[in-house]
Amino acid sequence: MTEIITGSRKRATAQVILKSGSGIIKINNCDSLKYFGRQDLVDLVNLPLKTAGIMGSIDVKVKVLGGGISGQAGAVCHGIARALLKYNPELRSTLKSAGLLKRDPREKERMKYGLAKRRKKFQFSKR
Repeated sequence: MTEIITGSRKRATAQVILKSGSGIIKINNCDSLKYFGRQDLVDLVNLPLKTAGIMGSIDVKVKVLGGGISGQAGAVCHGIARALLKYNPELRSTLKSAGLLKRDPREKERMKYGLAKRRKKFQFSKR
């Protein structure tokens, strides 16, 4: 399978390609732990493969852009889950029950005028 599947989280987008292989995961031509630098983010990336039970049999190649590393890890997780669904449609119930096919809709709130931050107001002085 050489079809490119996209996943997204916050401002990050990931393009995922799955191939049969030995379980190598490359993110922007780097090893996943070297790219993210944190084991919890690597575990998040591996979650769809562990849930599907095909951890060591599929090679994953990912190109991810935008956002921070946490959003990028979420985008890669979403993209891998969607690519696995395209790879094997029988995995739908497993991935859906784990909540991996739904995109997280939370985004950064916009800045409002007259406020110090998104919701914080300027300090009030009585005198």
